[in-house]
Amino acid sequence: MEVLQADRLAKDRFERSKRIKWLDMDAIHRARVLIVGAGAIGNEVAKNLALSGFRKITVLDMDYIEHSNLNRCIFFSDLDADQKRLKAQVVAEGLNKMAENLDVIHHTQRIQDMPEDFIPTHDLVFGCLDNIAARLHVNAFCYHNQVPYIDGATDGFAGKVQVVVAPDAPCLECTMNKTHMKIMEKRFSCTGRDVTFFSDKLPAEITTTSIISAVAVREGLKLTSKRADVLAGKVFYYNGTNNLSDIYDVDINPDCPHHL
Repeated sequence: MEVLQADRLAKDRFERSKRIKWLDMDAIHRARVLIVGAGAIGNEVAKNLALSGFRKITVLDMDYIEHSNLNRCIFFSDLDADQKRLKAQVVAEGLNKMAENLDVIHHTQRIQDMPEDFIPTHDLVFGCLDNIAARLHVNAFCYHNQVPYIDGATDGFAGKVQVVVAPDAPCLECTMNKTHMKIMEKRFSCTGRDVTFFSDKLPAEITTTSIISAVAVREGLKLTSKRADVLAGKVFYYNGTNNLSDIYDVDINPDCPHHL
């Protein structure tokens, strides 16, 4: 008769996660995940993914670290900002220190400059971006290649998460209005690298970032574990000032180029 040893359970990093019956830890360990954007949301998403059991993580961001990033980015330090280190590299280094058996790759290019077959090599993509053009680029490639895309965004104490699952759900571009379209080619950057357009930076703080990132990663866990109740076709909105959240249905825009 096998003797159950309490310390054997205690040594299993994911023992508590395995108590959640619907979590498919084998699928989570196998999934190839891409994080586009390694700023505030990207830091939190990366941390949550590693702690949740995702092992194959790619981080992409072209920007370097500024001191203004430090109040909401767990992987960045004052020294990183002083040395103007690249965000993607520092996040990758931080992930490798968090857990064993991680396979972390980082890229320091714009997502628009990556090869056309780059996004399709992943099973799940998280958009953690601060500019519309890059978000629409990721949305387009994910939708065309039927790679699930989870887009997160914040503005001060407000935030939203949208899950895009092709071919039946509306995509990110379906929810864009005329104002978004007017500015989608304009580059927003924390650092000013290759800036062609300048705009006041959006307000940001860590509690909203943490909540939006947590919801995004939870949707990733549900997608990877094949749950049916993901946010596909819906948008999760969060109002941190009043501690309110809601989920809204969104429709396919018949004029969206991905649905013609």
